[in-house]
Amino acid sequence: MLKAIDPKSLNENVFSLIGDRWMLITAGNRDSRNTMTASWGGLGVIWGAPSATCYVRPQRYTKEFLDREEYFTLSFYGEEWKKALSLCGSKSGREVDKEAGCGLTPAYAACGAPYYEQAELVLVCRKRFAQPMDPALIPEEIKEKWYPQRDYHTIYIGEIVEALSR
Repeated sequence: MLKAIDPKSLNENVFSLIGDRWMLITAGNRDSRNTMTASWGGLGVIWGAPSATCYVRPQRYTKEFLDREEYFTLSFYGEEWKKALSLCGSKSGREVDKEAGCGLTPAYAACGAPYYEQAELVLVCRKRFAQPMDPALIPEEIKEKWYPQRDYHTIYIGEIVEALSR
């Protein structure tokens, strides 16, 4: 069972947490939601508050939910969920029921933001900023490697308003 914790009490290595274990970015409400796997992001402090950043490409279905909703969640799972997270990162929620395919059970934060009961750690974020990356500011070698289709990410910054841990 997940319990509320102070986000400042997290002692996880964020490089491993996000880059190696991956996370699900989830947004929506009780009627409709979508989730996607991400391995780009960060945790820190901005505007005086614990915050998270995540990056979403324009073609991702989850982006529609992130743009529409005020809150989103970042959730982290044990190694036994790696295959499920792989599916959530390779299939679109437009075409596949990811929850059914992965055995994920939706749950909701106090603000209504969706996450999944199987998570070990959930960060509930209030969207504070969203902006597409400016290609003029990205070095050419990065564009060539990471953006061959020129589908630049939108950067989202969320204030962490609640943290839940198993």
